[in-house]
Amino acid sequence: MPIRGSTLTAAVATAGVVGGAYFAYNIYKEYQEAKLPKVWHEVGTLKDLYVYPIKSCGPILLNKVECTTLGLKDGWLRDRVLMVVDEKNNFITARAYPHLLLVNPLVRNSILTLNYDGMETLHVNLAEVIALQKPQQAQVWGVNVPIYDCGREASEWFSRLLNKTAASFKLVYYASQDSRDLRGPKDKFFKITKKDTGAFPDEVSYNLINEASVDDLNTRLNKGSQVSPRNFRPNFVLTGAKAYEEDNWKFIKIGNNVFEIIKPCTRCILTTIDPETGVHNAKTEPLEMLKTYRQFENPEIRRSVGTSPRMGLQMALRSKPGNTISLNDTIYAA
Repeated sequence: MPIRGSTLTAAVATAGVVGGAYFAYNIYKEYQEAKLPKVWHEVGTLKDLYVYPIKSCGPILLNKVECTTLGLKDGWLRDRVLMVVDEKNNFITARAYPHLLLVNPLVRNSILTLNYDGMETLHVNLAEVIALQKPQQAQVWGVNVPIYDCGREASEWFSRLLNKTAASFKLVYYASQDSRDLRGPKDKFFKITKKDTGAFPDEVSYNLINEASVDDLNTRLNKGSQVSPRNFRPNFVLTGAKAYEEDNWKFIKIGNNVFEIIKPCTRCILTTIDPETGVHNAKTEPLEMLKTYRQFENPEIRRSVGTSPRMGLQMALRSKPGNTISLNDTIYAA
């Protein structure tokens, strides 16, 4: 069996490199033609770098990572390329199942390892999943996405975790090198393109939070309701900027990577769940406080997004895929 696993891993890795290189080259040709800023100003440094291999589950902290059109990548570790689905293959999240936040992932080579207090450790060989499973369809926000089923053992593990049965939920793995289809009608306010949506994130592939904005929010909250950047599930935590300075930026540069700010990140009930305990805040904070001063001012946008307040930035890669980002990199804005 180990020999077979090694053969499968090599075959899948070779196919992935060839397909990924072709995709990256074509994207890069388009990016070369894009009009990117020539003048930048320093706004701070990169304090934390998070990758969430499974949508709505725990993060992995990294020191260095590669940027791709699908999101952050470190070998087999990729951002939000796995998710949990129900018996109808519809995605589920910690909004309804907050204990997902306490699932701790680890990826070594092609082996995904999951731990949760009180349960046995789960191991999933992603290379074997790709080589042995046929693509199926699942849904994220009503959009069909190609997926591989990660198997019976993973299904039983998540089903016992979430509702103590053994057949309700499945772990699935993204089955494409391309970003998923756009969600719903084209947004007339924010220019999300078909290359920006990544695999399973809610909207786009990259998210940044300004630590100073979180600090300011905490000055407005009662002591028992204070939050950390982790409540907002960012990829990048910026330190050294002024609070809410990010509202005026159009582009971000980290290392040799340029990101276009697609839109402010509108926030939901997920921010009210403690990422360390999986418990909802009894006063629905920080969401209620954010609604008092972080609403969109444009009335048309306000009608479109409702009462969802903004905190953080949704971004898409606009430079050549394949460059890296490291902790303590200087962050520039334009």
